Amino acid sequence: MDIKNPVESRVTFTLHRAEYLVAFVVTIALILLHFTEIRWGYAIALFLYIDLIGYIPGAIAFRRSTNGRIPKAYYVLYNTMHSLITVGAVAALWMWLIGPEWALLALAFHVFGDRGVFGNFYKPFGLPFEPVATPQVDEVTDFLKRRAATDGPVPLPLPDDQGTTVVGAGR
Repeated sequence: MDIKNPVESRVTFTLHRAEYLVAFVVTIALILLHFTEIRWGYAIALFLYIDLIGYIPGAIAFRRSTNGRIPKAYYVLYNTMHSLITVGAVAALWMWLIGPEWALLALAFHVFGDRGVFGNFYKPFGLPFEPVATPQVDEVTDFLKRRAATDGPVPLPLPDDQGTTVVGAGR
């Protein structure tokens, strides 16, 4: 994935998830180390508010929809509430108003768990709100897999560019 090709292969998606899984494990370790110092009522509230605002309304709307289409506002709510920027702002505001505390680990636990364990990242408007296999996405990932299937230099050339040179190659 890069600035000109914002798509991931199954391998890069798995690696992307693995990074969040490591962060999730670190968060679990911190929770276990500070278990008795966590104010659990606040931790549970911090964990739940993300989905109460950002996921559950969209999930209900999606399930009630007869054609799988729902307003973009649900996607925006999901993406906003599951953003590390948003949870970082919530944590900063909490620390400013209430003070730093271990209950804030619930924010990282939620987002890192969603991404690392469940593979849930931001929701693009062009895909269903809930995970549904999309043939066009399968075609792109299969295409990337075919272009990577070589023991030599990658990617393999496209069928129509056998003798062409890629601009910028070799820099």
